[in-house]
Parts: sequence; structure tokens; C-alpha cells
Amino acid sequence: MAKLWQGKTTTLHPLVEKYTVGNDYILDMRLLPFDIEASKAHAAALVKAKVLKKTEYQKLVKGLNEILALHQSGKFVIQQSDEDCHTAIENYLTKKYGDLGKKIHTCRSRNDQVLVATRLYTRKKLKQVSSELIKLQRVFLTMAKKYEFLPMPGYTHTRRAMPSSIGHWAAAYVEELINDHMLLETAYKLNDQNPMGAAAGFGVNLPLDRKLTTKLLGFQRLQVNSLYAINSRGTTESFILSVVTKIVMTLGRLANEMIWFTTPEFNYFNLPAEFTTGSSIMPQKRNPDIFEIVRSNVNVIVALQTQVKDISKNLISGYNRDTQLTKEPLIKGLGIARRSLEVCALVMSKIKPNRAVLMKSLSPEFFAVHETNRLVKKGMAFRDAYRHVKEHLADLKIEDPVKALKEVVSLGGPGNLRLADYKVSKQL
Repeated sequence: MAKLWQGKTTTLHPLVEKYTVGNDYILDMRLLPFDIEASKAHAAALVKAKVLKKTEYQKLVKGLNEILALHQSGKFVIQQSDEDCHTAIENYLTKKYGDLGKKIHTCRSRNDQVLVATRLYTRKKLKQVSSELIKLQRVFLTMAKKYEFLPMPGYTHTRRAMPSSIGHWAAAYVEELINDHMLLETAYKLNDQNPMGAAAGFGVNLPLDRKLTTKLLGFQRLQVNSLYAINSRGTTESFILSVVTKIVMTLGRLANEMIWFTTPEFNYFNLPAEFTTGSSIMPQKRNPDIFEIVRSNVNVIVALQTQVKDISKNLISGYNRDTQLTKEPLIKGLGIARRSLEVCALVMSKIKPNRAVLMKSLSPEFFAVHETNRLVKKGMAFRDAYRHVKEHLADLKIEDPVKALKEVVSLGGPGNLRLADYKVSKQL
């Protein structure tokens, strides 16, 4: 079948075709349902512009639904010669309906086709990331409430510093994940703009109702300037991946902490055997591979974000084929983020703190600051109190460590949020 741009005498060297198409025809199997959705909306706009009759529109929608059904059953294949899902769809409609099938591309360029399909795909994936992010928020909020005053050493410089609690530690993740979701909302808002009708970047000279397609596709707003719509490809993906990077950075810290805190040397948490793997040579080993993969995937997404930024920077206005290469890192990055959040929520919901070990960790020297402030309350200057405690650290005794911990760590204390004040994010 013909390419969308191909003339009767146009030929393309097979090596050039293979190189320029790359794996786009494979990646587009993910985008195909969204291009079908966009094509239906575009066909409706063509009816309003009097390019299509209602009967023609109905035939095209029927053909588009057939393609979707074939795709869902694994029977619709995009060939390398098609280049992408857009050509495959048009070729199918043309083969089925003849000249009517050729009308579907009126007032359209593959530039805005790719843009709108990618936006619709990304919108769905951002909602999935949102759902998994909220699940993890709930896991940590449950943990914070359940273990609010179960002791846990607090660290600075990777050394024991002050008394903390599992509740305080878990609530820190709740708050960070809430902030991560705020960034996700911004990425969602940026993505939720309709570029359809921008064509090749300079609009069309037929009365295409862009507000209609915006409404039909459920976009929040219209991307007004046609040239900017094309220019935004790559830069929008770059911002989305920068937000995804921040989310997985949160997971990377969690993964690193859990790798350490579940070792026999720390033993603060018990990692269930179902989440560990074994060694091919050491029968006794149980390994936290799940967290190591999460930690490593942070670097993968950082690289994907950098890849998109580097591809997109310094391009002149208008479409540049360079941006074709932003599709794969976007798809990969969103997939990795969703799966990483999903697996972290699962594992953290099953992990249990080792109470005996954590209670024993509450040794007197942890309360040096607490003792210093006790002396300050009695009227001693802070610096004198500091030196006194430092010089008598070996003699420091805390009669009721748990009571002292509550005074130090209480999440309901002055200047601190109560756990009841934490509200998980709203689903996108």
C-alpha cells in the first residue's frame, strides 16, 4: 500500500526506509486506538465543514471500529512499509471504501495526528500513574497511623542522630508523594491541550471547528497557535518525563532505605520471602532484587528525560523529524513509573517493622538534644546546656524512652501536622 506522502513515481531506498521508520510501526500499536478516537472526532469536524456527508461519516466510523476490533483481537498489523498507525488506518479505509477512505486525511497532517494520538495516550497513562501514586500514599498513611510512635533512629550524614519513629518516617513519604502528585497534575494540565487542526504547523484553509474536536476528545483546552502546537512536541514530553523523574526519585530513596533497613545488620523491617530472590550458588541467600531494580530504574528514567531534552533543544520552529525519537522514551518512562509505583505499593503494604529491634534502638544518647532542651527550659543558656550534655553523655539516662520519644516526635505537637491533616491526592 502507498505511503501518505508517496507519488506515482516516488521511490524510497529500502535502507533509508528501514532507518527512518525505525521501530515506530511497532510503537504505534500502542497509539493506534487513540488515533482511531481522534479520527472519529476529525471526521465529525469534516461533516460540520461540509467536506463529508453524514452517510460518509457513518461509513468511516464503521471502518474505524472494525480496525479497533481487529487491533484488540491482535489481527491488525502495522507493517514497516506503512511507517506508522496513521498510514495503516488510512490504507485500510481506502481499500475498504475507495475514494471515501482518502477523504479522512482532509485538513490533517501526520504532524497533528501524532500529536493528538500521543496526547490522548499520555492522558490515559498519567491517570494510571496517578492511581498507583495514590495507592502508595494510602499505604504509607496507614503505616504512619499504625506505627506513629514505634521508635526508629533518625539519621544525618548516614549516622544515628535523633530519635524518630516509623510513623514520622512513613508520613514523610506521604507528604512527598502528595507533592509528587501536585507535579503530576501540572504535567497532566500541560498535556491536556488539543493540537488537532494545527496540521503541518500552519493551520488549514477550511472551516474546521477545533472547539468541536476539543469537546469530542475531552480535552480541557484548545492549543490555539498552530505553529506552537507543532513546536510543543518534544518539549511537552520532556516536562512530563521530568515530573516522572521526580516521582521515581522518591521511590529510589525508598528502595535504597529498604535495601539497608531489611539487612540482618539493621533488621528494622522484615521483607517477606515472596518479594525476594535467591542465589544460584549460596543456598542461604534471599535478595532484595525488587528494590534494586526500582533503584536502578531511577537512572533509566533520568536518562530517558535527558534523551528527550537533548533531542528537542535548539530545533527551529515547525516540524522536525528529530521529534519522532521522543515517542519511545515517553512510552518507556510512563510504563516504568507506573510499574514501579505498583510494585512499591504492593511490597510496602506487606512489610512489617521488627518491633523488638526498633525498641532496643532507642538508646539514651539519642536524647542528647532532648536533654539539652530540658536544661534550657530550666533557665540554662543553650550553649552551656549543649556543652554540659556533651561532657556527660556517658552518664545520660532516660527513664521512659517511649514517653520521651512522644515528646520529641509527636506528629500532633506544635508546628507539626497531625496525621488527620494528611489527605491523599484526588485521582486525575
